[in-house]
Amino acid sequence: MYEFIQKFHSGWAYLALLLLVVAVVNAFIGLASKQEFTAKDRKIAIFGLIGTHTQLLIGLILYFVSPLGFTSLGQMSDKMLRLTSLEHPLINIIAIVLITIGWSKHKKLTTSESKFKTFSIFYGLGLLLILSRIPWSLWLQ
Repeated sequence: MYEFIQKFHSGWAYLALLLLVVAVVNAFIGLASKQEFTAKDRKIAIFGLIGTHTQLLIGLILYFVSPLGFTSLGQMSDKMLRLTSLEHPLINIIAIVLITIGWSKHKKLTTSESKFKTFSIFYGLGLLLILSRIPWSLWLQ
């Protein structure tokens, strides 16, 4: 079961990152070109949100069944174990919280510029945090 969840988590990551990158790029383009915020933009942002939340759920399950997750917590001298048991989950949870805050904040805003700006900031920061803590050596095997 562990290997299936691990492969699913790694595979879904490609889709989640793609959806998030598309949402961030769309927000930057909308902000730079002063476009009107439309239902298409909202859908792009919600797909980014759903993709990352799904990845979080899969990751949390993996964290508790993986030998590199919760059972390795506390082994801070090993760089890879520290990354997989502490840094990766913690930073990605923070990133997804930022993405969720961005989604929640946009609903209260009235102007297109402020909506695009909110998505650019919160989704962009979330994307940067996620990219900073991907265990690339494990993921690209």
